[in-house]
Amino acid sequence: MIELRPLNHTGTVELETARLVLRQTSITDAAQMFKNWASDPEVTKYLTWQPHADIEVTRSILANWDKENAKTDYYHWGMVLKENQEIIGTTGTLGIDGKNHSTELGYCMSRSLWGNGYMTEAVAAIIEHLFSIVGLNRITSRHNPENIGSGRVMQKCGMVFEGIQRQAHYCERRGFYDLASYAILRVDFDKQHLK
Repeated sequence: MIELRPLNHTGTVELETARLVLRQTSITDAAQMFKNWASDPEVTKYLTWQPHADIEVTRSILANWDKENAKTDYYHWGMVLKENQEIIGTTGTLGIDGKNHSTELGYCMSRSLWGNGYMTEAVAAIIEHLFSIVGLNRITSRHNPENIGSGRVMQKCGMVFEGIQRQAHYCERRGFYDLASYAILRVDFDKQHLK
């Protein structure tokens, strides 16, 4: 029988990639978040939440995230471009399953920067942190099958397609809809990084 080691929770510590700084969000990010992605109906087209009607919605969400940042098992990063210090999106876990050493990742970012590899860069860094430092065993992510770009991020980060979950979610805009499910295991990650 495999004995699980306790998870080494770090909370949302700052991470750095070639082009990005991944850091905690702050209420001071409200104007850029609202402008860059939160108010854009194309960004939220396949997500469960509606575009923010005004900046007060954005401020309220950021205020809640500020409170969550105090928790060591909370992982939610703002993606900041090194070149101009602009926040362009967010990515993080949708809760940690401590018993099973697993989590699900979610992400969104500014439509003007889609297709430039920023999200892949951020998600890859977060996967590495969650496996190498925190000690998770399994990381999943899901997307609407129509959202092909989101699936590409998962594939580029080494996640394996596990199937379609039929009518897995409901939202007022679309009713019930399917989700394509991907996952990466710690053993997969280790093999990829030993090459």
